[in-house]
Amino acid sequence: MTNTTASTWEAARSLADAVLYEGYVLYPYRAGSMKNQVRFQWGVLMPPDVVAQDPSESSAQRTEVLVDGRGSLRVAVRFLQLQHRTVERRAGARFHPVDRLDVGDATYTTFDEAVPREYDVPVDGDDGEVELEVEGGRDVEHLNDPDGSVRGRLVRVREPLRLGVTTHVERPDSPYAVRVLSVRVDNRTPRPASPTHTPRGPARPDWLRRALIADHLLLRVDRGRFLSPTDPPEWARPLSEACTHDGLVPVLGPGSDDSVMLASPIILYDHAELAPESETTFYDALEVDELLSLRTMTLSEDEKREMRGTDPRTATLLGEVDAMPPDLWDRLHGTVRYLDQMSGGRNDASRAPELPPLETPWWDPGSDASVDPEHDTVRIGEVEVGRGARVILRPGVRRADAYDLFLAGRTATVAAVLFDVDHGTHLAVTVDDDPGSDLKESHGRYLYFAPDEVEPLVPGDVP
Repeated sequence: MTNTTASTWEAARSLADAVLYEGYVLYPYRAGSMKNQVRFQWGVLMPPDVVAQDPSESSAQRTEVLVDGRGSLRVAVRFLQLQHRTVERRAGARFHPVDRLDVGDATYTTFDEAVPREYDVPVDGDDGEVELEVEGGRDVEHLNDPDGSVRGRLVRVREPLRLGVTTHVERPDSPYAVRVLSVRVDNRTPRPASPTHTPRGPARPDWLRRALIADHLLLRVDRGRFLSPTDPPEWARPLSEACTHDGLVPVLGPGSDDSVMLASPIILYDHAELAPESETTFYDALEVDELLSLRTMTLSEDEKREMRGTDPRTATLLGEVDAMPPDLWDRLHGTVRYLDQMSGGRNDASRAPELPPLETPWWDPGSDASVDPEHDTVRIGEVEVGRGARVILRPGVRRADAYDLFLAGRTATVAAVLFDVDHGTHLAVTVDDDPGSDLKESHGRYLYFAPDEVEPLVPGDVP
């Protein structure tokens, strides 16, 4: 790989790691939290016998992407392998399973951890198929008191997995050096002859022990480029529209180097990147780092003990938050101030009022007489828009939430015009045909759009 491709590949792997661990464990990052009892929802490939029992599950993923150029192709298959962890207390020379064990500054309970797996598959010729065996195993970690004596142990068990990776290259009739690369991943893990454990309660936690979790692909091409599935060149648009995707969404990798592509089970956009100020590894990757850091700091000592014992990654996360330097706190707190730079500076600040003096609390609108959200207006084109005005929603390109795609073209009513501390303007709106809009408005729950993301609907217009 060239240096540019190598750096893009590493940036793409960092982005893929965020996909790999999205939802791995959620705030408050404790095994006993209810939300951490139902995990692993993205890119889960179950064994065929499980799919036969529950057709809502899937055992395969597939994607097709366009490659411009004749360079060599490689595919990296990445996923998590679940490992079930039990806790045992020492009693003399023997160990006995327990629900909870306090050792040092941590509290350990039964929990499902996961091990990252990555396999590099070259694409040789037009058709290829590789079957990979992932070993199971049993590991034991002793838990020592501060004086060095063994208090108990953690026993981790992994089931063996088997997966197949099938690749196919098609060369359509075109004056361009374009190829269609198809990649399919199958979970081929057989049913165990003699299960090592008996499931209690719902079956899915037991099924997950033989699943590929958060399965996704990283693709790269030497001496060539991938074409965007969402914005291909005009000559490639018919080919792009004919590509099929099942469980994977391919997007171009970070930066401007199109030699790397990520096929993700989570909807992303081309050239997505991790925020540079996000140095702490949270597993709520779509949340706000500052908020999660502050909430983590408010945990009680007992909650922090359980967090340290939940998983090695949560213990690391707690240590990073506790040791976060002041300059990083400042960067996290000021992240919103760079929104206009990242979005191209399209937010309209022409109607924003002067900021109040520093002694005025900016978080308390009642203390600032220069703003009145219910009566303030903003000019959009030739129309003055304020509370009660009706608009057509036109979500802009900077929006990353797929939910906004369903709002494009819908009519809405403006509830307030808001100005932020960075001279940005926002319209709080309710969707007209939303049956819950009255309830949401009574609780002050609005959707927010910039002035360039709405089209005024003047009286007499037909939506």
